[in-house]
Amino acid sequence: MKFDNIFFINGTAYAGKSTMVKRLAEKYNGIACEENYHDELLSGLDREKFPCLTYTRDLQDWSDFIRRTPDEYEDWTKGVSKECETLELHILDKLNTEGKMVFVDTNISIKTLKKISDNNHVLIMLAAPDISVNRFFERPDKEKQFLYQLLMNEENPELAMENFRQCLKRVNSRAAYDAFLHSGFQIIVRDENRSVEDTFALVEKAFGLQR
Repeated sequence: MKFDNIFFINGTAYAGKSTMVKRLAEKYNGIACEENYHDELLSGLDREKFPCLTYTRDLQDWSDFIRRTPDEYEDWTKGVSKECETLELHILDKLNTEGKMVFVDTNISIKTLKKISDNNHVLIMLAAPDISVNRFFERPDKEKQFLYQLLMNEENPELAMENFRQCLKRVNSRAAYDAFLHSGFQIIVRDENRSVEDTFALVEKAFGLQR
């Protein structure tokens, strides 16, 4: 099945995916599926079918979250991506019939995107891997600041922070970046000297939406 009315943006963190999705939906009177839009289904998920997504939903002690090893963290994020894909496809299957253009900040894998979409409906946005590690706590997101406080409250905050940074490095690796880079889809790489407006123009051009 092809999603003819849906435009997907995948890639790395801090590349501007959700910002572009929101702007596209506003300009073209479309539907914006921003980061983690599948969370609307989270409360009703079966923990046996979706163990990774329900891990944080049912977590009793958040200290367990930050104390995981890089291996455990990587395995969890891979599991989350697979489970998110299942939910996204369910949501998008319904949105595809509404007649409006849908713009998605997606977790759907490159392999699946090649099956359900065309090259001019998929865009990869990339930021250097170290940005996701070095700037993780710079954003004012409540979730990130909550995690920061947890780390600072550990018996050895410096060691706890280093372990968490290693987790972030693992899931924001050069190998993951290169897999996106060589996916065969159109690529936009973050440029600190390029304005948001100029980036938006590039995204429009990639999707063939410029008027």
